[in-house]
Amino acid sequence: MSSYTVWSLLKARRLSCQADMILALSLDAFDGRIEPFYESLHLVRPHKGQLETAEAVRNWLEGSQLIKRHKEHVQDPYSFRCATQVHGAAKDTIRYVESVVETEINSTTDNPIVLPDEDMVISGGHFHGEPLAMVLDFLAIAVAELGAISERRTYQLIDAKRGLPSFLVAKPGLNSGFMIPQYAAAAIVSQSKQLCTPCSVDSIPSSQNQEDLVSMGGNAATKTYRVCENTERVLAIELFNAAQALDFRHQEGLKSSTKIEQMVANYRKCVNFVDIDEIMYKHIHSSVRFLQEMAL
Repeated sequence: MSSYTVWSLLKARRLSCQADMILALSLDAFDGRIEPFYESLHLVRPHKGQLETAEAVRNWLEGSQLIKRHKEHVQDPYSFRCATQVHGAAKDTIRYVESVVETEINSTTDNPIVLPDEDMVISGGHFHGEPLAMVLDFLAIAVAELGAISERRTYQLIDAKRGLPSFLVAKPGLNSGFMIPQYAAAAIVSQSKQLCTPCSVDSIPSSQNQEDLVSMGGNAATKTYRVCENTERVLAIELFNAAQALDFRHQEGLKSSTKIEQMVANYRKCVNFVDIDEIMYKHIHSSVRFLQEMAL
């Protein structure tokens, strides 16, 4: 349980940072508004993760021509406008899980426990996985929500809004564009939601009812691992879509920030702009590898 938890925690921290980066790219490609990311707005509800997310997006978009241009719309959909609240809550959850895991991996979980100073050998319950089982359930929910809101942004990008072509099709007609990658993201997000049923509330007694309430932490550990893998794929699909959308904005003669443009230029070394229909899973796999290998 501990080893799975540490792996998932490290992956979750990385995904949280990448989710902010991809959010910034999608926001600019969608012609979104920067005002919901102003620090002054978040100081009136100063959750730490929320403030961190807003700052990250502002940093990624500093100097963008797209974010500065006049907006016809008053507000953006929740998946953009409320992303600080969702991404921020995930960050705060990850931080709490870290505090529990740090205690756990620096603790003794043997049974019995030998206490030499007291000259005692005590059969206790330090082997019980409940501390990890509960936070693993919590971590899975947080990471799944990063995927859920990412998929919604992907949908907004293909929905023929704000001057972007339907399904981000470069050459309309027989080409269906980015319809299928969004299908894949939706299916993955649905699976993550199903996996997020809490394991820690379940128990099956064993050992002649001696072990009468167990944590099911092993199941919590393996399902959280799967949710992290799922969310990485969903974020890779959003990146795939957002980079395509940004290239359409380039055709309008406008660019994003230096940081975003450089990141997308690096991404284009492994995933090209899609002119006509291609086998998309190969590009999705390349997007996943890009996220796994990129330096943060």
